[in-house]
Amino acid sequence: MSSTTTTLTPAPAGPAGPVPMKAAVADEGRIGLRANLRHIGALVRRNLLQIKKDPESMFDVLLMPVIFTLLFVYVFGGSVGGSLGGDRQDYLNYLVPGLMAMMGMNIAMAVGTGVNDDFRKGVMDRFRTMPIARSSVLIAKIVVELGRMMVAIVILLAMGFALGMTLGTSVLGLLEAVALAAVFGAAIMWIFIVLGLSMKTAQAVQGMGMLVLMPLQFGSSIFAPPQTMPGWLQTFTDYNPLSNLADAVRGLMMGGPVAGSVWTTLAWAAGITLVMAPLAVSKFRKKA
Repeated sequence: MSSTTTTLTPAPAGPAGPVPMKAAVADEGRIGLRANLRHIGALVRRNLLQIKKDPESMFDVLLMPVIFTLLFVYVFGGSVGGSLGGDRQDYLNYLVPGLMAMMGMNIAMAVGTGVNDDFRKGVMDRFRTMPIARSSVLIAKIVVELGRMMVAIVILLAMGFALGMTLGTSVLGLLEAVALAAVFGAAIMWIFIVLGLSMKTAQAVQGMGMLVLMPLQFGSSIFAPPQTMPGWLQTFTDYNPLSNLADAVRGLMMGGPVAGSVWTTLAWAAGITLVMAPLAVSKFRKKA
């Protein structure tokens, strides 16, 4: 963290010792917007420096889009493409927008494990004694993970176009699809922050995350059209927010009706954020 960011330097201990936690929390309400944004910027820089020191933490972002695209296109592309009335090329056009919807879910898990790991190392305890907004620490985590998500989406799109994917709408539609995936991904990250603050170890966060992610991802329209699924699974798919996101992204990129799916996805994102963000900040304050 830059030494010039004086607002993030803990207040010096007086005769009575460090600043009490309650005093630090009370200061949060008096922090202005500009100071809050400055704190977020400094914390984002701190998280980016962590990635620079540990470049292996980017392996999931760099390799996951390539592996998933190649695996599903060349293993399942022929059969699923046939169910779509086409071939492997048609399945590529179907799959890549769906994988864009999935990127945020998988990368969101890193937010929860990162928060959990920072608490285990005592980093978060230090932040909580500083006169900064508690939300700025968590928002900085989300900003960095959104940046990682954008890197993953760029690699995914590059891989898709290299394999022959065609854009059925326009560049504007593609950018709108990326923005929608980012909005929903940011909302999901609040859920994993709560998990990271609630569970004892990063491994527990990953285990719980996989139990949630696997049914949501494979019980959706990301990898295959719901029409090929049993009736009971189609019902689950219809109410799965990932299906709405995948359908919206697919429509924005490839054409077709999108209004209903877009608004449903935005409603899910807003609802998740309104519920989980205050809960995450509250747990962050109270976590021992």
